[in-house]
Formats: sequence, structure tokens, C-alpha cells
Amino acid sequence: MREERAQECRRKAKELVGQMTLEEKVSQTIHGAAGIERLGIKAYNWWNEALHGVARAGVATIFPQAIGMAAAFDEELVWEVADVISTEGRAKYNMQQKYGDRDIYKGLTFWAPNVNIFRDPRWGRGHETFGEDPYLTSRMGVRFIEGLQGDDDNYMKSAACAKHFAVHSGPEDERHSFDARVSAQDLFETYLPAFEACVKEGKVEAVMGAYNRTNGEPCCGSRTLLIDILRKGWGFEGHVTSDCWAVKDFHEHHKVTSSALESAAMAMENGCDLNCGSLFLYLTEAVKRGMVSEERLDEAVTNLLSARMKLGLFEEEEKVPYNSITYEENDTKEHAGLNFKAARKSFVLLKNEGDLLPLNKDKLKTIGIIGPNANNRKALVGNYEGTASRYYTISEGIQDYVGDDVRVLYSEGCHLCKKKVSGLGQENDRLAEVRAVCDSSDVVIACLGLDSSLEGEEGDEGNEFASGDKPGLSLPGLQQEILEAACESGKPVILVILSGSALAVTWADEHVPAIIEGWYPGAMGGKALASVLFGEYSPEGKLPVTFYRTTEELPDFRDYSMKGRTYRYMEQKALYPFGYGLSYTDFGVEEATVSGDTIEKGEKLSVEAVLVNRGQMAGAETLQVYIKAKRPGTPNAQLKALKKEELQPGESKRIRLELSDRSFGLRDENGDLVLGEGTYEIYVGTQQPDERSSELTGKKPVCLQVQAGKTEILEKACVKVG
Repeated sequence: MREERAQECRRKAKELVGQMTLEEKVSQTIHGAAGIERLGIKAYNWWNEALHGVARAGVATIFPQAIGMAAAFDEELVWEVADVISTEGRAKYNMQQKYGDRDIYKGLTFWAPNVNIFRDPRWGRGHETFGEDPYLTSRMGVRFIEGLQGDDDNYMKSAACAKHFAVHSGPEDERHSFDARVSAQDLFETYLPAFEACVKEGKVEAVMGAYNRTNGEPCCGSRTLLIDILRKGWGFEGHVTSDCWAVKDFHEHHKVTSSALESAAMAMENGCDLNCGSLFLYLTEAVKRGMVSEERLDEAVTNLLSARMKLGLFEEEEKVPYNSITYEENDTKEHAGLNFKAARKSFVLLKNEGDLLPLNKDKLKTIGIIGPNANNRKALVGNYEGTASRYYTISEGIQDYVGDDVRVLYSEGCHLCKKKVSGLGQENDRLAEVRAVCDSSDVVIACLGLDSSLEGEEGDEGNEFASGDKPGLSLPGLQQEILEAACESGKPVILVILSGSALAVTWADEHVPAIIEGWYPGAMGGKALASVLFGEYSPEGKLPVTFYRTTEELPDFRDYSMKGRTYRYMEQKALYPFGYGLSYTDFGVEEATVSGDTIEKGEKLSVEAVLVNRGQMAGAETLQVYIKAKRPGTPNAQLKALKKEELQPGESKRIRLELSDRSFGLRDENGDLVLGEGTYEIYVGTQQPDERSSELTGKKPVCLQVQAGKTEILEKACVKVG
């Protein structure tokens, strides 16, 4: 959207606010905003969700969960998906308006993406994120926002929201009272970069505060976060919303205020414009008592009305191009095709011993499919989901693919997390069936893992672990036992993990010849997986998170220091590293060069390399560039650039990626971004430059070096922390 159009919306909104009574202004600051008939303002519910498809409002295309889209390591795919989500959002909104439906989940303000850093694999909401890396999360977040908000000069297609600001990643059962203590260095190096990119580059319309406190301040009423960093530091011009009922946590759980009135005043005065909840109704009294200035309330309502005007909600219908999107443009055949494509791109091949995959159906008579996720729709979609018009579970996808040519035997195997399937049965009541299926099959596909009943948001209905966080990294229930039983059959076993987070599948890594991480692959997941299993498509996903070997090697869940966390700071070898993923074909990197041998403030360097498909099958590969500062006390090599390319057998492509001075900068203890004197190693390849990745792939990235001649501050931290 053009800057002059945004300013025009702001001017009109300010004029409208000037005509409102105090009570009318306050009525606009809660998520179920009231209509003001005399001013032509319709009632509007701000609360809508679109994490991986339009959610909670009927039928829509349900794409892979966010963590799966991140695994594609493909910025353009994320944009395509978000563009379709916003098309369907408009299609549904236009239909709902036609029939007078202004309910929750029926607006154009989508509270997505979630750009929190997935710092600990136990966090239940990690699958809503784009993984553990600030750079990858930034790229995915920006492109998702651009897809949602559209590229029209005058109107937003829909409004995106970067959440949860900030330093938020569990534990879920303490989020309403928890204080995330974080150093300036970790704050600016890990927890804030994705939000900054979403604001400055993505021009995100909204930012949502988190439930927790950060360094003592409740995030939805934090002057440090919402005013000093977001508004003053980054120049944010959109609106800020609280997380749902987070403001009442101020007095009920954080104990930083003593009443609902004080909590509402604290949030509003410190930069929160919209309350998901109803506590902001106390603002009438707060203004009358002088606890909140009416000027600040005017600013908040102006921010909110500006957003609605940018969406074209105050314009004549024919003026807004997106009003022509009809309901027939929801859940289309073309959107299903993109969903299929996204699912295929998200799968990560973790192991393929002896080239067991891809399977050749012409050489198979019987396939055994076992496991609680083989026919589990919940394991397709994750959370914050809509309703698909058609689901393809793993067993359905395989059965459809092989048709009558191959017999498919199926057993649920065990419950996802309990000791038996039948209420009156004995423990492990499907084990005999598992053994029979395996003995009668030529190959066994074990579909194990988690679903959103085991990992998700605190308070989610039916969550087995109550808080939503995982107690550990092992396969839950009896899943390990049925996997071992399958291997004891002597038949080749393929493990398909459906989960939103890393699991410590160390036994499987030693004993199972082929392993695929399938995430929550969306409504087309089973159909897409079948196409990969049988070689119509080569896996191309890369891990957006580290797979650890044990829970014991992780730091305390409540510790927000990054020391020992994620690939950037861990000291031990991973089970499967960030950035890792195999293919059916063989890619190589040649002629890697960097445009200079020095870097200084204000400079940019370009890295060039030729990506070659040396194998016998078409496929896609991601060129990854990592940078390591060769000084004591610095992080491991960090991802700083990426580009995905599709290549035919024998084809090669020259790729050019740009590195700014900031790519080499590291935050110091004050949070300042510093280009330190010394040597920097630039690694150019298809994986990160750790020892474990080389063990798994037999490859090493090309290492190039540049020098910084002196230490320079590239950017001062916009606020002092601690």
C-alpha cells in the first residue's frame, strides 16, 4: 500500500474519532467492536485466524502447518500460500457480509503469522512457528505477511498480525504469570529480529502482545516493547492488540496491578490499542479518573479505524477491487493443487539406507500400514485449523495411489498415547494385529508421532497433556513398542513421523532404514506423501528445527538464555541438524565465490555459486549460506541467505545471494549490533557446516573467508535492557 494512501486513511480516521463520545471511542477498543450507526460505523469483530488457512469459520483450504511450510525453505511458496489464504479470506468475508454474518472469525484481520522463536522442542505451540532460526523466521514471516496483505496501491487484501511480542515460547501452563528474563544480547539477536523484519520490511498491520512478562513488564502493557522498541525504535505505524484476556493477567496472575481498572489503564497507556477481551470497557472510567489521557485513547482508536479503512471497509463496494472476489473462489481446484504442492515440499527425508525409497509399486504385492497416525485426520492439520472439504490421511493417500494393483493391510497399532485402543481391552491390544500385518507385507510403513491433542496451546480442548507442552521427546504411549515389533518382522520398515516438533527417534535412527518427517502436512497430506513415497516427486524439505538425542541435553525449559539452545548455540552433536534433509537425487555446489575479501560498515558482498543436479531425477534444492565469526564466544555458523531452485537431471543454475554488513554483525552485551574485527567464514552449500550434517550427507559446504579490519558499531540498541 502506498504511504500517501495510508496517511489519507489516518486523516479520515482521526476526523471520525473527533466526532465520537468517550463511550463510543471505548466501544471500539475491544475485539467485538460496537457499531456506531450515526457515524456509519458497522460492528466489527477483530478476532480471526489464518495460520495455515482461514480457520474456525467453515470450509477453506487447509495447508501444511506453519512448521511444515518453514521446512520447505522456500520464501516464494510461503507467499503463494498466504496469497491464496487472503483470497479465500475475502471470498468468505464477502459472502458473510452478504448474509449479515459479523461473528467472531468472520473479519479480515488475521492474527497470523506466529514469528516466535521455537527455542525448546518441548513447547507445545512451536508448530505454529517457522522454527528456531531468526533469519529463516524473518524471511518466512515477511513473505507470509506480504501474501496476506496483498500488493494493491490503495487497499490491503487482509491485515496480518505478527505475534506474540515478545520473548514467548513456553511453558504454556505458566504463560499467564511467567516472567521471561532475557539479556539484551539474546533479546536483540534472537527474539526480536523476526518482529523487526515483519514491521520494517513486511509492513505488517498489527502486532500482538504476549501473555508473559518480559524482564518484569507484562508484554501487553510493556512500555519497553510497545513504545520504546516497536513505535520509537522501529517506526511501527499499525495497531497493537493484546492476546486474548491477557490484560486481566496483569492483576490476576502477574500481580503488577491490583484491579481490572488499573490493568486496562496500564495496557492502554503503554501502547496497546485493542483488547482481545472486554477489560478495555473500564477505559471510560480510567479516562474520567485521569489514569489514561483521552489523547492516548484517540490515538488508539485512530490506529484501529485506519486499519479498517486500509481494508476498504468504509468505501463504496465497487471501489475496492477485493470486493469482487466471490464465494466460488474459496476451496478451488487450483488451491487444492497448491496445497498438494506445499505438502510435497514440506516433507524432510531424514534417512534412506540402501535407497529403500522411492518404492516401486510394480514390485510390491502387499503393503502394511501401521500406527495411530496412519488414519488420523487430526495429525494432518495441527491447530488453528479450518475445515477441509476433503481429507487424505496417510493410509487413504497410499490406498488411492496403489488402487487395486497392490493390497494394503492396515492396523492402528496402538493408541496415540494410551496403553490400549479398546476401553475393555488388555494393554497393547493391537500388537498381534501389527505382527500379522507386518508378516503378510512386503514393506511396512509405520505412521507414528503426535497430533494437536498432544502438543498445542494451553487450554486447548482435549489436550492430553493439559498444558499443551510435551513432557519429553520420546514417542508417546506404546508407539516405540509397535515400531520395534515391525522391525522384528524382518520386513523393510519406513517410519513416517507426523508431528509439529522434534522427537528423539534415536532407536529408529539406528534400526529403521528410511525415515520421513511429515509434520502436519495439511488436508492433502496423505495424497502428497504417496507421491513422494512412490517416487513421483523427490523430497526437498530441510529441518527448521534441531532434532536432539535426549531431553536431558536440553537446558531448563524456563531458562530463556540462548546458551546451549538451537543449532546456533548448542555444543553437542544433533541427532538431525537444522538445515538438513536428503533427496532422491544428488545435488552439488560448484564455483562458489565471494565478491570481496573484506567487509566494513556500509558495504555489501555477493556470494555466487553453481547448483548442480548430478543425479537421475528432477528435484529442488536450497542453497544455504552460513556465516561464522572466528572469535571466541561467538555463536556457531548462522544461516544468513538461502535460495531454492528446481533442477532437471544434469541441469545447473548459477545463484547469486547478497550479504549486507548486518549479515556479519553480532549483538554485544548491550544489544548493539557490532561488526567485530577479524576473520569471518562464509559457508556455501546445501546444509549447515556442522560435523553431524557431513556425517549424514557425506558432503561439506564450501568455505570462503573475508576480513573485517576494525570493530564498528553498525546499530545501537534502541533501548537499554536490564
